Amino acid sequence: MSNRIAKAFENKKAFVGFLTAGDPAFDASYDNIMALINAGADLVEIGIPFSDPIAEGPVIQGADVRALKGGMTTDRAFELAAKVRSQTDIPLVFMTYLNPVFKYGYDRFFGKCAEIGVDGLICPDMPFEEKQEADGIARSHGVSIISMIAPTSEERIKAIAENAEGFLYIVSSLGVTGVRSEIKTDLSAIMESVKKYSKVPAAIGFGISSPEQAKKMSALADGVIVGSALVRLVEKFGENAAPEIGKLAKALADAAHGA
Repeated sequence: MSNRIAKAFENKKAFVGFLTAGDPAFDASYDNIMALINAGADLVEIGIPFSDPIAEGPVIQGADVRALKGGMTTDRAFELAAKVRSQTDIPLVFMTYLNPVFKYGYDRFFGKCAEIGVDGLICPDMPFEEKQEADGIARSHGVSIISMIAPTSEERIKAIAENAEGFLYIVSSLGVTGVRSEIKTDLSAIMESVKKYSKVPAAIGFGISSPEQAKKMSALADGVIVGSALVRLVEKFGENAAPEIGKLAKALADAAHGA
């Protein structure tokens, strides 16, 4: 596991925030990410936009469309991550789909991550059984491929958890990303299984939008991941979203850290 990722979860519950690279524009996207960090995020996921983001709900799909229309590319996402890295030492993780990574070239992609200081990759459409296709190359560059465990993964939890790197992304609910008023999955049972087999931290994501939910989920896990609720502020406030992101991120970080 990357030292930076390990440090994010060290002696506290971690708040992980997600924003899409280039939404609504390059400079505003940078300001939004920095607002997230300055508000207390312990780790930031930067989404590389893709034209067919199958795991995303309408909010993040909309962000991908805006970013792609604005000219965001994988190279520009690296440029953005490098700019953020020059200002902070907190862990940065890309979240994208297999197609952009495969098209970029595994060795080139993970080599670039290592060069600029991106610590990991979350790839929702890369099944655990096919992870080995890229895993060796990622490891050779010191980059962690972050595995996801969904409510349907019960029989596979042992295999996924035993081989996990960086941290485990625990999917709170069936379906796509998006804000949910209530999360009904038996996450305590999932966490019990995960902790039995995994040596890395586990953070819960999908559907978490309020400080109350963040506190509740952080009490179960090692941290909480929030994406759609933050991206929705970009949709609403456009290039003036940074202060609003900072406000929500601070409330979420305080809730997670206090769990």
